[in-house]
Amino acid sequence: MSEWSVAEPRKLTFDEPVTALHVRVVNGTVNVMGTDEGSARLEVSDIEGPPLTVTQKDGTLTVAYADLPGKGFLTWLDRKVRRRTALVSLAVPTGTRVEVGVLGATAVVSGLGGRTEVRGVSGDTTLVGLSGPVRTTTVSGSVEAQALTGELRLSSVSGDLTVIEGSCPSVKAESVSGAIILDLDPAGGPADIGLTSVSGEIAIRLPHPADAEVEANTASGTISSAFDDLRVSGLWGAHKVTGRLGTGTGRLKATTVSGSIALLRRPPAEDGPWDDLDSPDSAGPTADTTGGTTPRTTDKKVL
Repeated sequence: MSEWSVAEPRKLTFDEPVTALHVRVVNGTVNVMGTDEGSARLEVSDIEGPPLTVTQKDGTLTVAYADLPGKGFLTWLDRKVRRRTALVSLAVPTGTRVEVGVLGATAVVSGLGGRTEVRGVSGDTTLVGLSGPVRTTTVSGSVEAQALTGELRLSSVSGDLTVIEGSCPSVKAESVSGAIILDLDPAGGPADIGLTSVSGEIAIRLPHPADAEVEANTASGTISSAFDDLRVSGLWGAHKVTGRLGTGTGRLKATTVSGSIALLRRPPAEDGPWDDLDSPDSAGPTADTTGGTTPRTTDKKVL
């Protein structure tokens, strides 16, 4: 096993193969990028508080604090623990399995093909261009994902969950009060999608034409749909949208207790993932019957 103590800005290059990466940081930023190079690289550009301990053993590279336990470190909310910060950047082979834990830190992960797991408390997470399975759990930080192609699992308490140009074969997202926004890339094909929220709003933009069996329901919120092939039912209390789009190869199920649900239709061709939302005939906020707002859609049915 090789070990380094990093108490000041420093760069390290690891010649031994790296197949797994574990990072645990309090405050600051963690940036992990996949690379086609055979070696892994670490740069700590700023650090305050205790030094980071870097270890490499049996293909696993670990960057963490020596005084904090493993996965349980996210429960350490003591002020002494919080009085530390680090700006950490890593480049690892694209197939590396990555686990990142952040407490108050921002995490950015991009260009990886292996399994990726990010767990956070209050820091925001950005995921870009990942092709392997992804699982992200956050308490109050937001999660933004773009151009992901592997299985995706998202969980949040109050942070918003946003997926843009998603072509994942499976998407599961859970939130308590944070919003869930999902934009599906037509090139991704049919997908198995399950979205659950308590009071957070859910907005899903489907390709046009789309292939999915659709079931969306809310106990007390509003529902809007831009698809004539879907049936909107429920005049009082619970509202539901059901039906089949295209051949119904994929599956979409969205459930919320008091939040609103909007099913949006992506135009056949567009320059950007959200360009149609700027047009007066497409999405923008409209008043709902509960005093909140729901995204506006073309030729929509609203309850």
